[in-house]
Amino acid sequence: MAKNSYKICLLPGDGIGPEIIVEAVKVLDTIGGLYDTDFFYTEALLGGIAIDATGTALPAETLEIAKGSDAVLLAAVGGPKWDTTDPTKPRPEQGLLGIRKELGLYANLRPVKIFGALKDSSSLKSENVEGVDMVIVRELTGGLYFGKRDRMYDVPGAGIDGAAGMRAYDTLEYSEYEIERIVRHAFEAARGRRRKVHSVDKANVLESSRLWREIAHRVAADYPDVEIIDQLVDNTAMQLVRWPAQFDVIVTENMFGDILSDEASMLTGSLGMLASASLGDGTALYEPSHGSAPDIASLGIANPIAQILSVELMLRYSFGMDEAADALAKAVEDVLDEGWRTKDIADASTLPQKTVGTTAMGDLIVEKLKA
Repeated sequence: MAKNSYKICLLPGDGIGPEIIVEAVKVLDTIGGLYDTDFFYTEALLGGIAIDATGTALPAETLEIAKGSDAVLLAAVGGPKWDTTDPTKPRPEQGLLGIRKELGLYANLRPVKIFGALKDSSSLKSENVEGVDMVIVRELTGGLYFGKRDRMYDVPGAGIDGAAGMRAYDTLEYSEYEIERIVRHAFEAARGRRRKVHSVDKANVLESSRLWREIAHRVAADYPDVEIIDQLVDNTAMQLVRWPAQFDVIVTENMFGDILSDEASMLTGSLGMLASASLGDGTALYEPSHGSAPDIASLGIANPIAQILSVELMLRYSFGMDEAADALAKAVEDVLDEGWRTKDIADASTLPQKTVGTTAMGDLIVEKLKA
């Protein structure tokens, strides 16, 4: 009997999801053997595959399994098969938003760090990404994605040339407590880093952002050792490509965080390199930052590193296994330093024999862990 044991809910999802989650389990099993820990897995449905099987993107059984687990590991959801603008039809993304909401996961942490071996793969010049090491803290359960919304038909004057037509709205709304808890999370994170928080808003236009800024400064007063910098979201988007190394911790609302974190991902050269943790009141959820990539599903070429680095975050935040997490991070870095690449992060300098597929990349990381 191992010293520790943990229950993990696995959500392979759609597209490349089933392929990359296999590699994450392979890594977890290796860590379990090395650190006297048993991991027990229960697989469940989420996203498009859940829609096909049950008619809903988040089945009640999946939610029950997730709530009864010590952590949730998600791969990816979505795909053109389920794309629709019909508001009466389920969409895979509803499953992701729904499980975050139901588990009370209000804080998304997305680390963005440049691996030295990959700085030439960045969308920016290598000298512009030198020293980039930031965390984007995104509020997950408020804002436009969860506000009141509706689509109306035959509205007088809403159509072309004054005819009746369609009208839709989404509401950006935040309560004081939602802002305070996410900003406080960012300041706590900054205390363990370089002690600088960029609070990103659109306070020159939006009332919700003015409330955000007011609450952010109230929280900042409790952290005199941490610098707070107010920055408008459009300027932040520009600064991420102009001088990304200036950022330590970025905290922002849901939609701004969604957009900025995808922009920041390209600093690393590939979404296939970025993991994320969704934390809050219930079982934490870990997932790669990329989508389901249905165009390369079943080809065996998907990059599993973001999924594997999601395991690293799980080890840290849910299981307190910092030593194992450090070993995993080093194993990934060592594999990259030796020149091994999946197709998405290969470039002209990559030796052909060192471009590997999904399974081989997972095997290489496992070998480094065992070394």
